[in-house]
Amino acid sequence: MALQWLILTYIVAVEVALAVIITLPSPKLLRNRIVSLVSLILQPALFVIPFAGFQLLDLYWKNEHRLTCTSEVCTATERDRYEKAIYKAQRNVILCVAAILIYWCISRICKYQKDLQTLEEVEKRHKSK
Repeated sequence: MALQWLILTYIVAVEVALAVIITLPSPKLLRNRIVSLVSLILQPALFVIPFAGFQLLDLYWKNEHRLTCTSEVCTATERDRYEKAIYKAQRNVILCVAAILIYWCISRICKYQKDLQTLEEVEKRHKSK
């Protein structure tokens, strides 16, 4: 179980790095090259959405079928284990949502950069006429 969360953590880290690289100010030529490279990576990286969605469903199912430990019959160790499981589940939900949201942000940034590039080309053509 821990391997899938490790993979998702690395995916989120790479997505954050890509988002930072895309949004850093840079010369036009370099920015256009970076955006085109990231756009090529976005299509195969789409697997992040169903992977994170499946993990969210798994977390939801586990939350619905989790044994609760809120009565006085539970020992301190059982209560600590229950709270630790809740915190891990909350962290994993945030990780899944972050993976989906950052992927969407990267794809929108790339789309806006491409639209901006095409508008600049149209402007150049109109100025040259």
